[in-house]
Amino acid sequence: MSRFRKVSHTLWHCQYHILWTPKYRLRILTGQVAEEVNRCIRAFSEQKGCKVIELNVQIDHVHLIAMVVPKISISEFVGIVKGRTAIRIFNKCRHLKQKPYWGNHFWSRGYCVDTVGLDEEKVRKYVKYQEQKERQEEQKNFKR
Repeated sequence: MSRFRKVSHTLWHCQYHILWTPKYRLRILTGQVAEEVNRCIRAFSEQKGCKVIELNVQIDHVHLIAMVVPKISISEFVGIVKGRTAIRIFNKCRHLKQKPYWGNHFWSRGYCVDTVGLDEEKVRKYVKYQEQKERQEEQKNFKR
């Protein structure tokens, strides 16, 4: 099976590694909030015809590897995912809106994006196991 996907008259393989954070990089992505973020990203990606390859919602940032259809720009895709998840989070977790620092913005303004090329497997493993490595490093530093 080819790694390429097909849309009428187009053969494509557009994979992106995307990273973004909550406003002020607050450590808020836990429990119900993290579960809802995970669900929303998957649902909104699917609605746009994009495929989530790997997703890791960590306490203060999100890693996403996604195949984004060529008819959608990466900035449009990230805007949709971040905007719609923020709306959903504020509706489901109303206690977050009571904090004065949110100002109707759940996510920070920017994001980081990179294309996934021939080292796809390395990038996928990094996204999947990064949190585990960070915890191990924290434990090492804690024991010192």
